[in-house]
Amino acid sequence: MSLRINATDALLIIDMQADFMPGGPLGVPGADRLPTLINPLCDLPFGVIVATQDWHPAGHISFVGQGGPWPVHCVAGTPGAGLSPALAQTHVGVVLRKGLHPDIDSYSAFEDNDHVSRTGLDGLLKGRGIIRVFVVGVALDYCVAATARDAVRAGFATFVLPDACRGVRQTPASVLDALGMEGVSQADAVDVLSYNRK
Repeated sequence: MSLRINATDALLIIDMQADFMPGGPLGVPGADRLPTLINPLCDLPFGVIVATQDWHPAGHISFVGQGGPWPVHCVAGTPGAGLSPALAQTHVGVVLRKGLHPDIDSYSAFEDNDHVSRTGLDGLLKGRGIIRVFVVGVALDYCVAATARDAVRAGFATFVLPDACRGVRQTPASVLDALGMEGVSQADAVDVLSYNRK
């Protein structure tokens, strides 16, 4: 399949937020280096570029104090929930906030973890005539993977760009192998960029 980007393609930038950068309460190693690849991708002629934000109420169920697995992070309205200042936002057309419900977490940009509450991203993309989605950001083994799986389920041809992602725990190869079994393709951001410069 061609890596030529056009108006039927969408770029989904997952959770490039201050609290997920190294030094943040849920810092993902190497996440601060991703804008060097993501920013040039934003200059390509995608039909829409969506940036997601974890946007949790205080006392969210995912926090350790509430019995969840994660330290307090990305509390709505705090500086830590803001998009990384290093991320070029000029071409970001949609900012989608997830994890808003106090009792349900939301890894995927498409739906909450209960698979009931949906964000509306599916309809937005289809309404724009999007056929393919390219997923980048953090964390590869959680929110990026969940978004890619749901994109396939929604009927989009889906690519994860591993060099423009970073993970928290699992090794990238095992995550990518599992995604491949579920119909997710992969291509490196450097290859997408070089192909579109021809």
